Amino acid sequence: MRINKISVTKLFGVFNHQVSFNMEDRITIIHGPNGFGKTALLRIINGFFNSRYSQLCSIPFKEFRIDFDEGRHLQITNCVSKVSKKKKDQQLKFNYHYHTDSKSEDFSPDLSVDSNSFGTTYQKFQRALIRQELLKEISLEDVPDCFLDENSVMAKKEPDWLSELKSSFHVRLIESQRLLHLPDPPKGRLSWESPSIISSVDTYSQELAKNIETKLTEYGVLSQALDRTFPARVVNNRTSSDLTEEKLHNQLKEIEEKRSRLREIGLLEQDESPYFQIEQDIDETTKNILSVYVGDVEKKLRVFKGLGTKIELFQRIIKQRFLYKNMSISKKNGFTFTTADGKPLSPTDLSSGEQHELVMLYELLFKIEPNSLILIDEPELSLHVAWQVQFLKDLQAIIKLADFDVLIATHSPSIIDDRWDLTVELKGPVE
Repeated sequence: MRINKISVTKLFGVFNHQVSFNMEDRITIIHGPNGFGKTALLRIINGFFNSRYSQLCSIPFKEFRIDFDEGRHLQITNCVSKVSKKKKDQQLKFNYHYHTDSKSEDFSPDLSVDSNSFGTTYQKFQRALIRQELLKEISLEDVPDCFLDENSVMAKKEPDWLSELKSSFHVRLIESQRLLHLPDPPKGRLSWESPSIISSVDTYSQELAKNIETKLTEYGVLSQALDRTFPARVVNNRTSSDLTEEKLHNQLKEIEEKRSRLREIGLLEQDESPYFQIEQDIDETTKNILSVYVGDVEKKLRVFKGLGTKIELFQRIIKQRFLYKNMSISKKNGFTFTTADGKPLSPTDLSSGEQHELVMLYELLFKIEPNSLILIDEPELSLHVAWQVQFLKDLQAIIKLADFDVLIATHSPSIIDDRWDLTVELKGPVE
């Protein structure tokens, strides 16, 4: 099931927008003047699917509808009524319609606000930014989702239909403020006074190192298991009559090429499993042993297939973009950089444009589940015009590899380039 259309009425009390998704190309771009609600649309989608109901409450709209390709649709109604001159009562209503019949489901989450919890969360985030001289003043919308206390809005238990709907989608918002990383909040109320804020590039570099280490551990465990049973499998193996000496030589060459690529991208040590060449004729006994050996090596290297393919594309794009800098990847440090004259360069010393490019690429390649919906707010931030023009081409290559849909909000004609067929313009009310 995929989303094929979203629509909103009375966004900010003014705008009515409808956005049909490009199902074949899997990329939809919304553009329009400032204040027309591009970011708000992304936040509403993210707020619903990731249960950020406080985010939904902070955006004024009357109705928001999500249409799915199976004929189903979900309608979110934002009801606000005045209790007194100083107090308002707000209620969200979810109405889910099935395609098979007239059956529908309804649910309204409990929006009781724990003001002490939410206020404390906001104040701590603000103090942390000011203390680190990252921002002098922020608004509520600047608080990233990952930092909002889950007790800010205390939702009652959701019905099964709603949980199943949300679990069938993985929605990820890549926000315009993406160079800072905040630690995941602990369960329950916040327990720290001054949360640390670290660079996203540092966080992702460490995360990549852990992912590589995990794969190497899996590789090691599998290797031990195969090596332990190798003699018995050689004795019991019966080599296929189709396996000629030429085919065996080609197989040995192919696995060495795979090893070489994995060494180049940092997944195997440079001295791991040196290549050996067999010059003499291969008798039947040797062929039997080598056929088992080839099968074992292919199984071992298959452990790295998914991660290795993503790292290769990651390195290729970075190499094309980052002039006079070289990126290396290792199990110890994740990604590291050196200048043209070989001096080490911390990822945090990259320019803001380079960091934006690095973070977006990492998010899209390593943090996305297949068949996800990815929401990208202003991908053009800090990017040179030439990089903006290349963005969609890079994105298409990543989508082909990782298999997801994208909704982009942008002000940049350079991001769109020659793909205006993918765009939807947000317009003002018809007079």
